Amino acid sequence: MAGIYIHIPFCKSRCIYCGFYSTTHLDLRQQYVEALCKEMAMRCSDAQDIASIYFGGGTPSQLSIPQLHQIFDAIYKYNKVSSDAEVTIEMNPDDVTEVFADGLCWLPVNRVSMGAQTFDDERLKWLHRRHTSRQVAEAMERLRDNDIQNISIDLMYGFPGETLSDWKADIDAALSLDVEHLSAYCLMIEEGTELWRKVGSGKWKENSEETERAMYEFLIDRLEAAGYEHYEISNFARPGFRSCHNSAYWNDTPYIGLGAAAHSYDGLTRSWNIADIRQYIEGVENGKRLFDAETIEGDTRYNDRLTVALRTREGLNLSELSAKYKDYCLKNARRFLNDGLLRLIPDKHLTLTRRGLFVSDMIISELMLV
Repeated sequence: MAGIYIHIPFCKSRCIYCGFYSTTHLDLRQQYVEALCKEMAMRCSDAQDIASIYFGGGTPSQLSIPQLHQIFDAIYKYNKVSSDAEVTIEMNPDDVTEVFADGLCWLPVNRVSMGAQTFDDERLKWLHRRHTSRQVAEAMERLRDNDIQNISIDLMYGFPGETLSDWKADIDAALSLDVEHLSAYCLMIEEGTELWRKVGSGKWKENSEETERAMYEFLIDRLEAAGYEHYEISNFARPGFRSCHNSAYWNDTPYIGLGAAAHSYDGLTRSWNIADIRQYIEGVENGKRLFDAETIEGDTRYNDRLTVALRTREGLNLSELSAKYKDYCLKNARRFLNDGLLRLIPDKHLTLTRRGLFVSDMIISELMLV
């Protein structure tokens, strides 16, 4: 069964670290919703049985409840959605008003992913986030009151000047909210972002690798001790609460991407819509989907599987590879196996060890075909 990803690119303001396609032209929201529904109608022949739906962004909670209703009506009209499908929407804490939370009761949403990022209000201001730490707790309470029993929050670490004690306080604050899922990412410098420009001008210096490693190690220990499963490099879940939608990406499951800049994958090809909201809307209104595509085969397929599978707890299933790629992978993995950064379990799945997690990018790049 496939998944559906809906890209909602609207933001009230841009965070300094964000490299995803987004826009602050909020006046285009209704026009964009109309275009999304038309794209679904155009692509209904691509529709499959749907196991998960994910609204990402941007900020999906910048849409109104009626606009979300309109999109869901189209999803269910043109697709066969499983009765137990995971339906996730990303939200900013300050968007979760009582009215918005109450409106969720009339939508099929059963999972919320909320961007907390940090519980330090000064760091939130530095990131150009619109919410305060108190609003995270308020949003959680409103969502629980409206029967949302599967909530994930995002955290960041590696801020300039952040100490290990600061990071411990953020993790403890997140755990106090009793969330089912937590994603934690080291602050990354994406080219073209405001943060990238600050670094280039010398206004900000990155933390040391030793500090970031200590933060990541503490994250793993603290969450595992609290009963969370570390099932992907940056993701932790209570038993039974892994992200079904994101797990499908890592398990090579097809998905349909709708909206400006959204990616799709059918098992043979990968395509991506134009990353320009006005051109996207204009194209759909004229009955054209503006996109690029590539065929996923041979070396590209091997590299793709390696890149996503090694991020997971289960690792790369070598039995799924042809003899050519299995031999190449094992040959290049030998030194990492000897160094204790990779392991074979049980001679079929190649996985990162605890020590290998922190240097996963380097390991994966060494195993790729270029």
